[in-house]
Amino acid sequence: MKNSDRLWDIVEAHRGAFTGLADRVFDTPEVAYTEYESCAAHTEMLEATGARISRDLAGIPTAVMGEWGAGGPVIAILGEYDALPELGQEPGVAEERPLGRFGHGCGHNLLGSAALMAAVALRDWLAEKRLPGRVRYYGCPAEEGGAAKTFMVRAGLFDDVDAAISWHPADYTGVFEANSLANTRIDFTFHGRAAHAAGSPELGRSALDAVELMNVGVNYLREHMPDDARVHYAYLDAGGMAPNVVPAKATVRQLIRTRRLRDLNGLVERVRKIAEGAALMTETTVEAKVVSAVSDLLGNRVLEEAMQANMDRLGAPDFDASDIPFAEAIRATLTEEHIADTFRRTGRPVDPALTLCDFVVPLDAAPQAAMGSTDVGDVSWAVPTVQAWVATCAIGTPFHSWQLTAQGKAPAAHKGMVHAAKVMATTGRDLFERPALLAAAKAEHAAHLAREPYRCPMPPEVTPPIPARR
Repeated sequence: MKNSDRLWDIVEAHRGAFTGLADRVFDTPEVAYTEYESCAAHTEMLEATGARISRDLAGIPTAVMGEWGAGGPVIAILGEYDALPELGQEPGVAEERPLGRFGHGCGHNLLGSAALMAAVALRDWLAEKRLPGRVRYYGCPAEEGGAAKTFMVRAGLFDDVDAAISWHPADYTGVFEANSLANTRIDFTFHGRAAHAAGSPELGRSALDAVELMNVGVNYLREHMPDDARVHYAYLDAGGMAPNVVPAKATVRQLIRTRRLRDLNGLVERVRKIAEGAALMTETTVEAKVVSAVSDLLGNRVLEEAMQANMDRLGAPDFDASDIPFAEAIRATLTEEHIADTFRRTGRPVDPALTLCDFVVPLDAAPQAAMGSTDVGDVSWAVPTVQAWVATCAIGTPFHSWQLTAQGKAPAAHKGMVHAAKVMATTGRDLFERPALLAAAKAEHAAHLAREPYRCPMPPEVTPPIPARR
């Protein structure tokens, strides 16, 4: 039997409104910098709670901030609500049924809703205790490839924040290890000369050939990169649809990642040289445009231990027998490797009978391989930051998949979402109640910056790539 906690009760009191928000955001997901309806839903909730609202943060129309309280430290709760292309999926169905263009295939409908729920619960608790302090909710768009938080950090929106808290939906529960890849996205556009591909091919200079040669060069580079570096690519413009025309223009996006931000520039320069070489070989020209960039996550052991203590006291989400059949149906669509990977990452032996996570992963339970990238990384360099993983889906569910989208409205997802709000709210409460804890977290952060200062990876001339609104 868990010990009772007044703040848990406050969170539970908001359950209905915020599970409704999660489902509402799920119904109208949008991709990077087009999250107008999702942002409007979060803004509407902020207005209903009496927050002091700031809009268009860093010039981004889908970023919003709400604040409550006065005096004292400023504790930020970070929320997200963007989606992914091609992952629209009928919710509650354990087979692939595409539904629309976009979908919350990384659970950000839950992420933003739980973050705002935690912020409102902290507001209520501060008012009840009549304590000084400010709770600030950041509604952050474009985490999936858009690096909105990097722009927000660069604009100084975290300069007066004392600490930041966030979470991410997952298939297990534990403190989010500070282990991510710094990255930059660069669009390489090659310009050549069109010609009749059969009648006068010698007069053409193929931009598509240049892209192909660049990709060959990058593939050969892989042997000579650090093991934890990554380079991925996608064709944005493959030169048109007519094979009888020598393509005069083609664009490839290269996503370049390294374990540490300090190593990123060196790898980027090597990729740039490959592009220049491809242009030289094809007698084309190339222009490179940085689209986004994020830093690696900077950990804070003081905050991680504080969050772990709250997780241990709270336990795992309270899944029940009614949640099992759908989770088992999802599991039937996954491979044994998917399931084994979750147990590997949690440092536990594989348990094929366990469908929903019923444990909390201890700190340092297992060595973690570098995963993806997140713009929370730049916030973590600006202020002491901590995040949680909280189980919201069947064990083995991969991110960026229809299986995760399908579970986004399930009762198990709602339970995990409310659980995450409790973890974040109690961790924030610790920082308000225990000045020495916050001071220790800030001292650890300052000591790291003294050794390795933060340098924003986003070039100053790059602005948020906000598309024209339809």
